[in-house]
Order: sequence, then structure tokens, then C-alpha cells
Amino acid sequence: MTILFSVLILIVAAVGYFFIGRAKPSEKIIWGVNFSKSQASLLGLDWKKTYLALLDDLKFKQVKISAEWNLIETEEGEYDFKDFDWQIKEAEKRGVEVFLVTGLKTTRWPECHVPEWAKKLSWEEKEEKALALTKEVVMHYKDSPAIKYWQAENEPFFPFGECPAILPVGFVKEEVALIKSIDNSRPVAISDSGEGSLWLLPAGIGDLVSSTLYRRIWVPQLGFYKFYLTFPHPKVFYYRRILMVEKLFDKKVICGELQAEPWCKNQLQDCTIEEQNKTMSPEHLRKNIEFAKNTGFDEIYLWGSEWWYWLKEKQNNPEIWNEIKDLIKKS
Repeated sequence: MTILFSVLILIVAAVGYFFIGRAKPSEKIIWGVNFSKSQASLLGLDWKKTYLALLDDLKFKQVKISAEWNLIETEEGEYDFKDFDWQIKEAEKRGVEVFLVTGLKTTRWPECHVPEWAKKLSWEEKEEKALALTKEVVMHYKDSPAIKYWQAENEPFFPFGECPAILPVGFVKEEVALIKSIDNSRPVAISDSGEGSLWLLPAGIGDLVSSTLYRRIWVPQLGFYKFYLTFPHPKVFYYRRILMVEKLFDKKVICGELQAEPWCKNQLQDCTIEEQNKTMSPEHLRKNIEFAKNTGFDEIYLWGSEWWYWLKEKQNNPEIWNEIKDLIKKS
């Protein structure tokens, strides 16, 4: 009975700490943007024009890019950095800082971007080849003045995508150690879910934690009952975890993905405008930005830039593009 009572007290205390109270907004927020060549291409866009529009029209000074394995090593042992070199060089020209993600699991569906030749390999062999990729990526870009952060894997301990449920902790630690052995001058981030994690494991492995922040998503996981979900988490839920990581680990937490794109039943390129509007619209965007401003994050990377450009160029609807432009102009 005493143990049960103690457990109940702990649960009540945890709920109170994470869900009750007010968050302290950051005085100054650095706004960045995620960009994916693959996603731009899937939406039928010229990916180079899309990327340059983010830097030259929207004036972002922070960009997050994933070095997708299947784009770099299409043939085993042969690394092609041409398209990523172009992105890094354009960032360098403009004094833009790059947050570079590498590894087996990187951003955008299917998350684990395994090249065709590697799909037949055992998991242990995939790990070995993925580490070889990370070594090549870091060696290739370590001398670029544009690199601000490295990130080892994307949400490695969160079960999402066509990947193992979670990546082995030992593998992620080995990858972080590999990156730091090549370049110890820049922080290595580990990312995690903003809604489904306390960030303790990432904080214990990386130099900083990169969290997601999503507000409305499509949930198919229950199988027989699928629905749109608006997360109930209050602003203080993020703020108190930021404080916890800072106090316990003396490490910074940033928001590496703030939802600014629809989360559809299907992949975005197959999603109707009507369906898109259920999870992202100008009103949703404004609410998400206002929410994020009041969580305590002082560095936030917006997710969905390819879709904004698609709306503007393919749908003749620049409203969200202009919302983002105004946000960056005022920051």
C-alpha cells in the first residue's frame, strides 16, 4: 500500500510539473527552415529554385538539410556529393548556417533512406555501411564554414517510418563518437519526438537535443479507428522539459521541426487541398507559430518549405509563403 501511494504521489507530481503552470517565452528566437531535395522533386518542383527562394526571398539564415544515404551512395562505395555540395556552397555564399543530418535514418518518409544495394544486407551490415557513410559525409563537409550542427540519425529512439522500432543505442553512441573524432568543434544533435519523449536518452548521448513540435496529425495506428488528432500538450510541457535537460545535463534543446505542413492520410503529393487544410492552413500555421513562440525554444526550424513553395508556384496561393516571409522579416 505504501509503495502504491508513493507511485501515485510521483504520478501526480509529474503531471503537475509537466502540465500545470506557465511557460516563459524566449526573448529572441532564431528561425530556421528544413529543406529536402527529394520532397521538392516529389511535388514536381525545381528543387534548386525552391532552395534558393528560401534563402533569397524568405531570407532564412539557418537551414536544416538531410544527407540521405540513397542519394549519396547509389552504388556501394561510390559517394556522390554533387547536389549536396551545391546546397552547401549556396549557403556559404550567403552566410547561411547549415544543420546537417547524417546516418541511416534521416528526415522525410520513409525515414530510413537505405539504397537498393544495401536493402539485402543484415542489420549489422547496414550499421557498418551507415557508419562508413557518416564518416564520408563529415569528412567531406567538416571544413565548410557553413556547418553549424551535425545530427546523428533522425529520432533514432522514436518508432516511426519504415525502420526498426528504434535504432540500437550502442549504434547511435558509436556514430556520435565517430563524428566527434572527425570534427569536435561543432555540437552533435540527437533528435526526438516533442510529444512522446522526455528527451533524457538523447540528452545523455548528444551535445544538444533537437525536438519536433507537431500540433495536428493523422493517426492510422489503431487500424480499425483512424482519426485526426490535435495534441493536448500545453506550452509548459515543452518548457519544463527544456529546463530539465538544461539542469540535469547542462545541454541546449532546440526545435528541429515545427509543423508548418499538412499531415495527410496519404503522402503529401497524393493529398487533396481539402485534406491538406484539415491539418495545415494559414490559420493553423499562425496558431502553431504562436504556440512555439511561448514554449521556451529559442531556435526553431520550420517544417514544410517545399509545400509552401508548391502552393505559391503550382496552386497560385502565396498566402502561407507570405506569412513565413513576414515572420522572418520581423524576427
